[in-house]
Amino acid sequence: MSEAADKLLERAQHARREKRLADARQDWLAAIELLRRDNDGEQLGQALRALGELERKLGDGESARAHYEEAVALCRQHGNALRLAHTVRHLGDVYHDAGRSDLAEPCYEEALTLYRGHANPPALDLANAIRSMAVLKEEAGERQQARSLWSEARELYMAVGVEAGVAESTKRLVRLAE
Repeated sequence: MSEAADKLLERAQHARREKRLADARQDWLAAIELLRRDNDGEQLGQALRALGELERKLGDGESARAHYEEAVALCRQHGNALRLAHTVRHLGDVYHDAGRSDLAEPCYEEALTLYRGHANPPALDLANAIRSMAVLKEEAGERQQARSLWSEARELYMAVGVEAGVAESTKRLVRLAE
């Protein structure tokens, strides 16, 4: 990766942390242009995923989708299963946000398969992937499967101390039991 791209990515991260989202977007776009020129596929995939997250926060689902789709393709080429799982789950979330459950579900299934196939997946990432699938199943009226997924997510959120995840899972389980 070029030094210029590295500096731009650093600046983008810093701007995002400071909630200067327009500045972060501009720096990510400039870094992506350099990474494309340098043919740095792995870093390009990471930058596209980060830009996809930002675009989603800014409410631009179509741009987020395009960035995530390209990032997923690059992750597949570069063979990092956990990075692919994380990215494909976020792509599923973008599809879900757009009302495309038919496209979201295969993304969630792939993410869960990748996480569960890993010797030591990050518990929070796995919990978040399970949560996404649980929401989808609950919306589809598949109550039994949704309950099972919410229970699993709740246990993982408890294990990593994410109170908001525990509370949401508990609330959903109570509602599904009614």
